[in-house]
Amino acid sequence: MSSPTTATDAQLARWERFRAGRHSALAADHGWLTLTSFQWLESDPSEVELVPGRWSTDGSTAFLSASAADGLTFVGTGEPVEGTVSAVLEDEESLMWVQFGGADGKQVVVELAVRADKYAIRTRDNGSPVLTGFTGVPSYDYNPDWVIQGRFEAYDEPRDVPIGTANPLVDGVHRSVGEVVFRVPGSTHDIRLHAEEEKLGALNVTFHDETNGDTTDEWRKVFIPKPRPDGSVVIDFNRSINYPSAFTPYGTCPMPVRGNSIDVRVEAGEKLPQE
Repeated sequence: MSSPTTATDAQLARWERFRAGRHSALAADHGWLTLTSFQWLESDPSEVELVPGRWSTDGSTAFLSASAADGLTFVGTGEPVEGTVSAVLEDEESLMWVQFGGADGKQVVVELAVRADKYAIRTRDNGSPVLTGFTGVPSYDYNPDWVIQGRFEAYDEPRDVPIGTANPLVDGVHRSVGEVVFRVPGSTHDIRLHAEEEKLGALNVTFHDETNGDTTDEWRKVFIPKPRPDGSVVIDFNRSINYPSAFTPYGTCPMPVRGNSIDVRVEAGEKLPQE
């Protein structure tokens, strides 16, 4: 890349606020740093690891059988779980269903989820050492050279592109709404990356780059503010962040669309989490 540009105080202040907000969000109760298991439900009612009760599914509905002695309560109401209860979710949906443990009975939340059209549960334990030992995510220093001007080329209609996920047993779909096109300083060719749409017209781009597996996780993502009327966008790679799967083996995070790669080292944004 060309000679580095010096960041202004205002740019640094905005980036530092972004990093502080990111760390606060990660350290939230029952957040991504608290995942301690991912388990598929079976057809016969059976015990599972780390959670009281007996769990099962008939394919369309999930069932939980428990007694008051199991200490399970519903997350939404705090009412005890007694007898057999059920819940129905669509594919890719999640429900923070029941809780137990700790002095207040809320240390562990059991998340019911449907992934690859199958029911599973994940435990979210506020006592997880990943959370209790969390001191922040390492990142590259802010570099204004990685604030890139580009353009967004929208498709006439969204395109569903099959992708893999962090769980080899779960396939995913990327709903591409168009491509972000930009050129890295010093490069002579355009880079094109599929983008998903977020709230209020913002974009989400999941990508590989040449730092992956070295200083960064296997893939990262960056959010891009809503394109201007002329299609122009600003891509701030200093705000590239890890997916939850960088912190836990129990995520089902989406991988990039095949070819969503930047053929240089993007030395900006979050690095590999500390052990």
